[in-house]
Amino acid sequence: MIISFACVFTVICNFRSSTCQALVLEIGETVQILEKSEGWYRGFSTKKPSIKVIIAIFANCCANTLCETVVPLEDPIITETTSTLQEWGVLWKQLYVKHKVDLFHKLRHVMNELIDLRRQLIQGHLAQDQTREIKRHITVRLDWGNEHLGLDLVPRKDFETVDPDQISVSELYKMSCRVPVSHHLFINLKSFTYNSISEDADVYFSLYDSREAKQIRYVPNLLPITSNRCMYVDLSSKDLKRDLYIVAHVIRTGRMLLNDSKKGPPHVQYRRPYGCAVLAMSDVFHTITDLKEEKDFVLKVYTCNNENEWYQVHENIIRKSNTKYSAPSTNYGLIISLQLLRGELETIRRENQAVFNRALALTRKLGFPDVILPGDTRNDLYLTLERGEFERGGKSVQKNIEVTLYVLYADGDTLKDCISLGTGEPNTSEYRSFVLYHNNSPRWSEMVKLPIPIDRFRGSHLRFEFRHCSTKDKGEKKLFGFAFTPLMREDGTTLSDEVHELYVYKCDENATFCNQGLYLSLPCCKEDFNSCSNLPTNLPFQRSPKETFWVSTILCSTKLTQNVDLLALLNWKAHPDRVLDILGRLRQISGEEIIKFLRDVLDTLFCLLDDNTDKYGPLVFQSLVFIINLLRDSRFYHFRPVIDAYIQNNFAGALAYKELIRCLKWYMDRSAEVVRQDHIQEAMRALEYLFKFIVQSRILYSRATCGMEEEQFRASIQELFQSIRFVLSLDSRSSENLVFTQAALLNSFPDIFDELLQMFTVQEVAEYVRGTLGSMPSTVDIGQSMDVVKLQSIARTVESRLFFFPGDSVIYLALIIKYLTTTIDLILCNLYESSVQEEVEMMVESLLDVLLQTLLSIMSKSHSGEYVSCLLSLLRLMTEIHFHHLLNNFHSKEELKEFLLKIFCVFRNLMKLTIFPRDWSVMRLLTSHIIVVTTQFLSPALHKNFSEADFDFKVWNSFFSLTVLYINQPSLQLESLSPAKRKKVLDKYGDLRVVMAYELYSMWQKLGKLVVLARCTCLIDSLVSTLIVLLKNPETLSHRKPSALVNSLLPDFLLDVSNFYLR
Repeated sequence: MIISFACVFTVICNFRSSTCQALVLEIGETVQILEKSEGWYRGFSTKKPSIKVIIAIFANCCANTLCETVVPLEDPIITETTSTLQEWGVLWKQLYVKHKVDLFHKLRHVMNELIDLRRQLIQGHLAQDQTREIKRHITVRLDWGNEHLGLDLVPRKDFETVDPDQISVSELYKMSCRVPVSHHLFINLKSFTYNSISEDADVYFSLYDSREAKQIRYVPNLLPITSNRCMYVDLSSKDLKRDLYIVAHVIRTGRMLLNDSKKGPPHVQYRRPYGCAVLAMSDVFHTITDLKEEKDFVLKVYTCNNENEWYQVHENIIRKSNTKYSAPSTNYGLIISLQLLRGELETIRRENQAVFNRALALTRKLGFPDVILPGDTRNDLYLTLERGEFERGGKSVQKNIEVTLYVLYADGDTLKDCISLGTGEPNTSEYRSFVLYHNNSPRWSEMVKLPIPIDRFRGSHLRFEFRHCSTKDKGEKKLFGFAFTPLMREDGTTLSDEVHELYVYKCDENATFCNQGLYLSLPCCKEDFNSCSNLPTNLPFQRSPKETFWVSTILCSTKLTQNVDLLALLNWKAHPDRVLDILGRLRQISGEEIIKFLRDVLDTLFCLLDDNTDKYGPLVFQSLVFIINLLRDSRFYHFRPVIDAYIQNNFAGALAYKELIRCLKWYMDRSAEVVRQDHIQEAMRALEYLFKFIVQSRILYSRATCGMEEEQFRASIQELFQSIRFVLSLDSRSSENLVFTQAALLNSFPDIFDELLQMFTVQEVAEYVRGTLGSMPSTVDIGQSMDVVKLQSIARTVESRLFFFPGDSVIYLALIIKYLTTTIDLILCNLYESSVQEEVEMMVESLLDVLLQTLLSIMSKSHSGEYVSCLLSLLRLMTEIHFHHLLNNFHSKEELKEFLLKIFCVFRNLMKLTIFPRDWSVMRLLTSHIIVVTTQFLSPALHKNFSEADFDFKVWNSFFSLTVLYINQPSLQLESLSPAKRKKVLDKYGDLRVVMAYELYSMWQKLGKLVVLARCTCLIDSLVSTLIVLLKNPETLSHRKPSALVNSLLPDFLLDVSNFYLR
């Protein structure tokens, strides 16, 4: 008795047989069972569904009957993991054959992790949060493996693969686009093994950019072991692409010479350089496959052969200049664990509480990060002891020089806890440098951080004391000189970010520094000396002319500035005669400096405007435009809420709106006259916040005066919009500068709607918008360069709040449809979910032709993918009824011909140009499917209108060229795909080449008479090549009965050709 049923078994061990009819099975492969009879089973491997076998007998059966497909009830991500592991298994073995051993081992590790994660999901004993975390881990590993193996990008939503049939093409396109995120590197020092040091040692870690030869992160002190954890935060994508190294410097504390007990008494401690270790971040990125995976690394600590080159020992190790350092012993080194985390820091903190619960030092960038966030208050001065030049001083040998650093306030008191040796370490009141043995020209390159309170910065100074460390019995440290530098100049600016060459003054142990006024009156450097015109003859300290000390500083402060012009602007009342000059130089001030004092600068500008509008008005307007455009920079974009809060809560310029409207109108009216329009374009880009200031100023004025001058305000806004319409109505085809001005205006225009709604009714704002958009020239007259900008502007109009007021969108709906906008992207997503025939028909009639025209203009540009997805979405929504209605609405054959040529040309460009990346397989296959379906709907119109007497060679040639390109698409060549991917494609779409080939064959048959062939001789070569490609691998078409194609298309075609040539 034979029982028919369907179930799936999984192969648990590999099977090979010498019998040629046997089925070869590999572990993990699935076998679908169709029938059972007295203990025997009949079924097939899902990898080779065409081969049916009797299980245990393995007799080959040639039956080709269709069978039902078993749909698993398991979680889709489990199914995806299973199929992906099967596909990777084949490629993994090929990696070994191709000698890609590194990727071979990494992939094996990832595959084992996926198997373990899959097992945890299958067991089903996880909580909801745990299940979500496991799925996240799986998808990260799947995406990593697919990327490294060169496989397709898998679009996902909530960790699951999306079905392209269930979403619009536009949504699918957006899912495929990747969004950059921040990275954070967690480092944990697990152990430091050393058997040759019997003294305490500190390890200083830093991230070092070898290409630019500078640190990009401040060094944290990670010993003692109780504080051995830190995280380098906000690593940007740019940082990850740098030539980065983790550098660890080992500084011991003890005797002068490690193996010489005679050099100094045991009770005197010196900080002495010992060793250095480096780790290339490229090795870290290659080893850490998962973004949350923690890996251990062993760093060998090398010793420097010559202390004179200690400052560059890490560079020598990176360059592998092995003559300048010594290799360590086998049991000497650092063991650290690294973990790479991705995302917002607050999210990372919430998801990894175990990492943050213990003491963790967050290590920030030297200077400001790539993105500066509001509320990020810092006042850190990074000081680096660079080098020094000192005299021998009558000694037979060179000195052992130690530098002691103090931060002192104006009253002479030492500032407590204002020196940091590393993040996570407690601050100290003094800092002692390490000592280089017998070196009068020491180079330290040692950095410390000075977190000085803002209220203590002015009047404070740094004092560097130089001591010779004797190695005799007493071990004395004798003071022989000092240097100093104030933290702020007399003009109120801080030390500039550069190397400072300081004078060294002689002194001895008996010198007293209780009265710092004795030396603060002396010049600290050459620049200071040049500014001191009258120096007293009897100086308390004498400068040593042959001795010099160099330090470098980097200020990272949100409260202090190094810019003289900015400080002068904020204190403009002290020198009002310089205001015009200062406003003219505002654009030269660093954006970081302006953003730090954003509110103060804005207050100053509007205070100047109130003080003298006629005198300062134009320059204040230019300065305001410059500051607003700074917020468009990605570094300062997060400060937009700051300026929003300022406008709502702190802005007090009740009269400012009058001057802002006047200046803005003046700029727009001059757009037709001036050649250079950079300043006009900047004003157009700042339109949103200019209107915010205008509206808020008018609200303040109206409150103060109970609504006075309302009519004058409305009249000024009406005149301003007339100027806006004037700018947009200009013919810009002959002026590139004017094109940029119009583009800037159109980009900013939708941003002002919300501000206008605060002062006007919805109907009034809608009329303003309709009048402005209606002033734009038509697509034919505007020029191709403005097409995309116009589309984007109207699309954003549809997305704005203005469009969703009931009943008011009809005011400009006809205008929007007239101009063919990217609103199709928005509307089609909704139509796909609930397709309504009338709505789709309206979209087709109004938008399809113009969208084709636009794509022909911009398709070769990098930003055309979004618009291509809109076209595909619209074509996908169209049914036979829509195509029939579209083709019957053409008034003449010439119009139909032009439409067919355009759509065929767009389709050909889709196949010739790289619109979508190679790994977007889902998008490419969906595109091919939409093209072939559309071609099937259009081909009857081609035959009906352009055959026999009305034959048109150009249209037919375009059609056949399209079919040739389509069939030869690399993405459709199933023979080059893996078995798993080939099966997936065939199950989803079938062999699309065959569908198009039958369409080609059908259209060729419809050409009819040989006289037509005589007019199509140039098509013969293309068609022959197409047939050769099709028939070269007939086994790929077995499921679509290729015999009909082989036996019908080829003989008929060749017969027609031969008869033509015989005649």
